[in-house]
Amino acid sequence: MVMMRIMTIILATLMLSPFVMAEKISRNPANLQLASVSAVVVDADSGELIYQKYSDIVKPIASLTKVMTAMVVLDSKQSLREMIRFSQEDRKAINNYYSRIRVDSELPRGEVLRIALMSSENLAAASLGRNFPGGMTAFVAKMNAKAKQLGMKNTQFVDSSGLSHFNVSTAADMAKLLAAAANYPEIEAYSTTSTHTANFRRPVYRLAYVNTNSLVRYKRWDVDVSKTGYLNEAGRCLVMKANVDGRDLLFVMLDSFGKTSPIGDAGRIKRWLASGKGGSVATAAQHYQKKKVSEYLAQRTTASIH
Repeated sequence: MVMMRIMTIILATLMLSPFVMAEKISRNPANLQLASVSAVVVDADSGELIYQKYSDIVKPIASLTKVMTAMVVLDSKQSLREMIRFSQEDRKAINNYYSRIRVDSELPRGEVLRIALMSSENLAAASLGRNFPGGMTAFVAKMNAKAKQLGMKNTQFVDSSGLSHFNVSTAADMAKLLAAAANYPEIEAYSTTSTHTANFRRPVYRLAYVNTNSLVRYKRWDVDVSKTGYLNEAGRCLVMKANVDGRDLLFVMLDSFGKTSPIGDAGRIKRWLASGKGGSVATAAQHYQKKKVSEYLAQRTTASIH
């Protein structure tokens, strides 16, 4: 009889998901060391705020902008099969930033959207805006209207690619954007495509693309939505919806020091959720954060005085 009770307890324990078992673990936010200046982790289903770090800092968001670009395109119901021609005007829109795409070549809108999301192709994002009814001006207006609709009170967009440092938001606002984006099947599929070959025409040629978030290729990660971003003014950024131990979570990491730091931060968050241990970050990243946070606090103090 005693043995049967012991076996029942053991079986009940094994049936618990790792995340449920981990709920008994003490997760002190102070123990979580991140390389990102600001960050948020939110339960995608309940909206529970699991972790936040300077989530109200308004910062440039670089190519995270392209998530909003994708939503505006999809909301417009423009045909994803329609061919888009890349123009010299698109090149001017990105200040002649490097792109492998040839001017005057064509690609279906759906494919343009895919390479903009998975590989952060700036010329693709510019062409999506230019080919919108009313052009780029109307497109940016729709981006800002959508942000307002989602309750993103500290967000502003000025272009569709994210190359302008005047595209700004906060980690808290970006969590709202990410939650909304997860409702679009195309964004889920395109943003998590690990590798893809785009077939252009006029002239006919092919270009191979790789996802800028290496985690979509890791078996130990179950990523549903992903977007990276980088500008000198924005640092390294990453937004991602991922399933961790049976729980859908929204990750937002802004202004991280070092090319792979957002990826490292995602791993540190995952470890902290499972064990309560937050890991450590490089000394250079610590100094970078202190400088950025000090600048932010000084600006906020000055603003409150005036």
